[in-house]
Amino acid sequence: MARATRKRPKSAPVLLRRLHKHFSADPAALPVVEQQFGLHDRPNLHLALEEMLGAAKRHAVLVGVLAHSEHESPSLARLSQHAAARHFEQGPVQYVDVPLPGGRNLSCVKNGIYFVHEGKTPLAVLVSMPRFAHPPCLQVEVMATERERAEEFLRELQRRTQFGKAYRGHVLSLDKDCYGNANITHHALPAIRREDVILPEPLLRRIERHTLSFSKHLERLREAGRHLKRGVLLYGPPGTGKTLTAMYLATQMAGRTVLLITGRGAGSIEAACRLARLLEPATVILEDVDLIGTERDHQEIGANALLFELLNQMDGLANDVDILFILTTNRPDVLEPALAARPGRVDQAIEVPPPDADCRQRLFELYSRGMKVDVSDWPRLIERTQGASGAFIRELLRKAAVFAAEEDGAGPLVVRDRHVEEGLADLLIAGGPLTKSLLGATTTSG
Repeated sequence: MARATRKRPKSAPVLLRRLHKHFSADPAALPVVEQQFGLHDRPNLHLALEEMLGAAKRHAVLVGVLAHSEHESPSLARLSQHAAARHFEQGPVQYVDVPLPGGRNLSCVKNGIYFVHEGKTPLAVLVSMPRFAHPPCLQVEVMATERERAEEFLRELQRRTQFGKAYRGHVLSLDKDCYGNANITHHALPAIRREDVILPEPLLRRIERHTLSFSKHLERLREAGRHLKRGVLLYGPPGTGKTLTAMYLATQMAGRTVLLITGRGAGSIEAACRLARLLEPATVILEDVDLIGTERDHQEIGANALLFELLNQMDGLANDVDILFILTTNRPDVLEPALAARPGRVDQAIEVPPPDADCRQRLFELYSRGMKVDVSDWPRLIERTQGASGAFIRELLRKAAVFAAEEDGAGPLVVRDRHVEEGLADLLIAGGPLTKSLLGATTTSG
């Protein structure tokens, strides 16, 4: 230590002096190993570091790094050289406040050096965001007296980060920023009870058998050598309950990570499937798969690439990976046959039809909750709404409630026959064919 101290210039920058003292050696002669992480991994990386550095055998002191110029990016190699280290000072540790599921937040280190002791073994760990990296990323560098020790630390950090503690068991959606990085958003699904899913009982049981039953009997199926990856395609007209059914299934499988892909997120299929593999057991819900999976002669530019990415991701999963794909579409007629029919991609294609008379009655009961509906002839109303979707019935009752509120003024709402009639006229006549189509109605008689 005395020799190292004598070699260290007295006027050396403070961070260089700290590295000298920490290693009792010239840091410029020590190896540095680095690894980059996606920005979406920030909370998992921070939690992994906290777990590792909080172990009984380790002790760490965290200090901040302040660059003299906004164009300078710190690195352990630069901080080990007198000429480069003078561009940096010890300063406050910078944090980024990251939202987590459940309305929580986590302050994650954005820029700082951990001076670590593993017993008598010193390590230095720099967490930073390189200023000119494209795409933007997080960078972790580890300095050690031996390269193998730095590699071991980084590999343990990667394993813990990939475990995804911040995301595991939650509902997530992904989209891409302008750099191609995956952005992760957390969601809280509403509590959906079985009685809220208005489908014929045999149909709902068939859907549950291919999804919930797999999770319930997972270990026995695995022991029997049955493959666990599976996919179900729910198809039918708009408004028949495909999305609600998918959400119901997601809420019934506690402990699974749920990844929602819709709209812009269709370009994040690879990232979503990669996360699903890391965070299994997982459920991937892809709505309106026809937007990327149509027949090749109907596709827009870029759709083919997304379709093949989806197929490749589904095919590339090992049989013992517990990942469930739930796909929905309104247009099965144009859906790519390879997606809809080939075993190993989608195992079950299940039609969700417009509600029959029994289901329409249950829908009226469901959407009437919270208000009084005084209809003189329920069988006639149910018959008149033949071909109507659940979305149509919900909107019909909402319209009728508005008409009742306008007529009765103050006081509890009471929906009567005339309000329902006005609602039907507004939707079927004034609304025209497009409104009927948007709400999934087909043959309502008006």
